[in-house]
Amino acid sequence: MTPREAAAKAKEDSFVLAALSGEARNAALEAIAAALQEHKTSLFAANAQDLAEGTDLPGPILGRLKFDEHKLNSCLAGIRDLIGMDDPVGRTVFRRQLAKGPQTDGDLVLEKVTCPIGVIGVIFESRPDALVQILALCLKSGNAVLLKGGSEAKHTNRALFDVIHAAGTAAGLPSSFAGLVEDRAAITELLACDESIDLIIPRGSNAFVRYIMDNSRIPVMGHADGICHIYVDKSADLEKAVPVILDAKTQYVAACNAAETLLVYKDIAPQLMPLLEQAAAEENSMNNGHPVELIEAAGEEDYKEYLDYKLTTKIVDSLDEAIAHINRYGSHHTDAILTEDPAAAEAFMNRVDSAGVYHNCSTRFSDGYRYGFGAEVGISTGKLHARGPVGLDGLLTYKYKLYGHGDIVGAFTDGSRTFDFQDL
Repeated sequence: MTPREAAAKAKEDSFVLAALSGEARNAALEAIAAALQEHKTSLFAANAQDLAEGTDLPGPILGRLKFDEHKLNSCLAGIRDLIGMDDPVGRTVFRRQLAKGPQTDGDLVLEKVTCPIGVIGVIFESRPDALVQILALCLKSGNAVLLKGGSEAKHTNRALFDVIHAAGTAAGLPSSFAGLVEDRAAITELLACDESIDLIIPRGSNAFVRYIMDNSRIPVMGHADGICHIYVDKSADLEKAVPVILDAKTQYVAACNAAETLLVYKDIAPQLMPLLEQAAAEENSMNNGHPVELIEAAGEEDYKEYLDYKLTTKIVDSLDEAIAHINRYGSHHTDAILTEDPAAAEAFMNRVDSAGVYHNCSTRFSDGYRYGFGAEVGISTGKLHARGPVGLDGLLTYKYKLYGHGDIVGAFTDGSRTFDFQDL
């Protein structure tokens, strides 16, 4: 089946999927969780093959590629969380009486109701657990999904998909509730399927996301590089600051919400930097057992995403300079201020133009699971439709349902009836 044919079949089956009850979708998720647990040995074997073929990859990327018992358990916990959530589909956002009906008829009532987007294409990095999270979220929200994972994880992705697809269809889902695209060249064909695919979510570099946007008429929702900042203000508590900085940098360096740039107010730098340099150089639990290289910024080329144990540092003269720097060089992902001054914190959080703005906590909290969304399909740094970690709500749209009794607009234009808008 070509990518275009797969997209067309997914579109056809998306209408069936959207009409399934929440109970049916939850039952399929239960079956998928059980199947993943049952087939874990073969899944780990497929992952071992990917890891063996990727020995030349950087350590942090290999860590992202690994799919083990811990990551499987995290995926299963995410699925169970989704099952426990209310059905997001068919939820009435509001009901409004537009006009009272004649005495013998009913009122003219408008409802705004949530519904699936339809077919979602997700292109994601070499992180097999992302496949499980994305697929589960799309299923819970009633969307069909086409998945294209990184080639480094091809064996694991195929094994995971086969187990999930078999369990889902056995539980009554339509056959094209999910599809896996494995040929990188097929991305170009998928981008031309605007008649079948309703939304593309790319996860990758700035250049990659820009390529997707420039080469498709399909709406795109996603984020590119995660250039996240921490600003240490003059009133920061240093006992809090050092652990937060190192957690944001090292808890999982290959994540898009890991801190990449540290901005330090000039008057607190003489106290903070020696403490940070000492802690960063040590191989202890505070920095996840890895020394961190602190890189003094020399120019714009240092304001980048490392995905490694490296952290750019810059001394700034004011809160205003820190905010201006973040808004210029950041990726509008997640940025934090460390301060004991509530006014400074509020100014930072109001003026920094990012999807997540934090006070006295690690940027690593920017995550769908940690927000209680069950999981996420990615982080959106745009401002339309969805922003930040994209969970179930970000995979829904809505429709207006109008319930009438032979009502005609002419009656309102000739004055025989009038609108009397009332929220119900």
